Amino acid sequence: MTVTKQLHPALDEHTAAHVAELFRAFSDTSRVRLLSALSRQETNVGTLAEMIEISESAVSHHLRGLRQMGLVIARRRGKEVFYRIVDKHILTLFEQGVRHVRQE
Repeated sequence: MTVTKQLHPALDEHTAAHVAELFRAFSDTSRVRLLSALSRQETNVGTLAEMIEISESAVSHHLRGLRQMGLVIARRRGKEVFYRIVDKHILTLFEQGVRHVRQE
């Protein structure tokens, strides 16, 4: 029996914890819906609340968590704050998850 060569060594504890934290962001339907809305365009709390039909307070709470996890960033324009997904890696993970669930 031949042993398959590992392409990547086992993850160290620190890296594994960060990957687990990343995927934890996808464990809440409201956060997933926010990411879905943000995958289309940068937008503000009020618009996001209307799009996914939850309160602005709930949107702000989830966005704070997503910011802390490093998945979204904020940009201030006057009194308004606009949010967007931080980079294409997060967008790709999200899109792959949707495709997997839809079996595309």
